[in-house]
Amino acid sequence: MPELPEVETIRGQLAPLVQGRTLVDMEILDARWSRPLAPQELSSALEGRRVQELGRRGKYLLWHFSDEAYLAQHLRMTGSVLLDPKPEPAHVRVRLDFRPKQRLVIVDPRRFGTAELLLGDQAMEAFFAARLGLEPLQAGFTAEHLRTIARGRMGPIKAFLLDQHQIAGVGNIYADEALFRARIHPRRPAGRLSREQYALLRDAVIEALRAGIDARGASIDDFRHVDGVRGAFQDQFLVHLRAGEPCVRCGTTISKMVVAGRGTYVCEHCQPRPRLRKLGRSGTGGARGTRPRR
Repeated sequence: MPELPEVETIRGQLAPLVQGRTLVDMEILDARWSRPLAPQELSSALEGRRVQELGRRGKYLLWHFSDEAYLAQHLRMTGSVLLDPKPEPAHVRVRLDFRPKQRLVIVDPRRFGTAELLLGDQAMEAFFAARLGLEPLQAGFTAEHLRTIARGRMGPIKAFLLDQHQIAGVGNIYADEALFRARIHPRRPAGRLSREQYALLRDAVIEALRAGIDARGASIDDFRHVDGVRGAFQDQFLVHLRAGEPCVRCGTTISKMVVAGRGTYVCEHCQPRPRLRKLGRSGTGGARGTRPRR
């Protein structure tokens, strides 16, 4: 799935191609893409409008059209936006034609990608406020912020990093890479990190995302640049997809496990497993266990 670095790569490539141009024709070939609106409803609302800016929120591409009209586009697992490819590939869901002349096609083999029309600044802000937490590249993403939003949470830290309501833009790849950098096991309870660990994790998340942006994203399956070229971050993975290979830090074999329903890669020497708390007679756990009477 395209994560923050992949979507930012696409945004950076598309912005100079579309900003200032007018959308003259929007041909939606798959009605699932525009739900709940019918394809013609969405097309009619945007055709004739000028693209003022192409932004990003978390994993969303955010198209700013004239007169406070916005299109929040999510690529999901297999979506990509290509510049007038010749020949046109299979699985095209949308064609966008602009003036001055420019064509983009949205390709999505698994058809999970979506786009939602948002009319007015308030509607746009409300849409994202209901879905996204703070982004790691924003100024307010501090170790103390991370500690505050994780307080009391006993689910694994990997699941916490993947929760877009808490942290916007981090997905499976960058969660694995950040946890390795911070030396934190993905199953450690999110609310049970030390202050030092929250600080290390905050820095590691930012470092992993910036490395992904610098490498112009990771191409594992379907992600491609606007010109069809693959990203390069997959060649720099420290743990992700490296099961059975030696850790780059200590040489221990990287293992794979399932955490939060996702394939997860970890060096269990550099990222030691959390210790299980012993249970007392009440079953609630404590500093010491109690032997049952015979």
